[in-house]
Amino acid sequence: MHDERLAEFSRERLDGRPLPEDLRTLLVAQWEGRTDFLHLLDLDFFETGEVHPLLDTSYLRPEELADPELQSVNAAAAEMARHVKLVAKGGKGWLGYWLHPDEPADPAAWRLVELDTEFSFWSLSGRTLTEGVAAERAHYRDEPDERAAFAQLADEVAALGMPLTTRDYDSLDETEYTVDPAQLMDALIDAERAKRGLG
Repeated sequence: MHDERLAEFSRERLDGRPLPEDLRTLLVAQWEGRTDFLHLLDLDFFETGEVHPLLDTSYLRPEELADPELQSVNAAAAEMARHVKLVAKGGKGWLGYWLHPDEPADPAAWRLVELDTEFSFWSLSGRTLTEGVAAERAHYRDEPDERAAFAQLADEVAALGMPLTTRDYDSLDETEYTVDPAQLMDALIDAERAKRGLG
């Protein structure tokens, strides 16, 4: 029923890569107007045609767009957008996958990434987007113990038909990036500044 829409989302957001199963489930839930998952996880998936945040310069004034320093940042951000595959609004800004060529290509091993509104990158724990978002949401629940909060959230998500790989906060996958997004962004900005003769 949603196959073409899922394929379109994959083409637009993931360069045609296969959608992880939990992402498929969450997308269909949003499109069918189910608020259960999305309320629990505080997610809002991109709609067709929405501009990637790293490529969006619509908020900049003409004089800012002409500034060589900002041009360096924007050029680096555009290069980063090739690897930062954001799929949803939520958390500190936007959430998705870090798909640099040196990272695992298997969707089961994709590393999660969060981009905040200041263009800082954050890693998320967990093997799936759902786990990563649940781990982050655990910090904002009424339960002061994030481990108990995560277990409760995992139970609630599982009750909706999408069990996580663990209820144990301390067992969440913490695999580090092969290529750190923040370091790469800094290196790209430095390279772009050098191209423009900036010191």
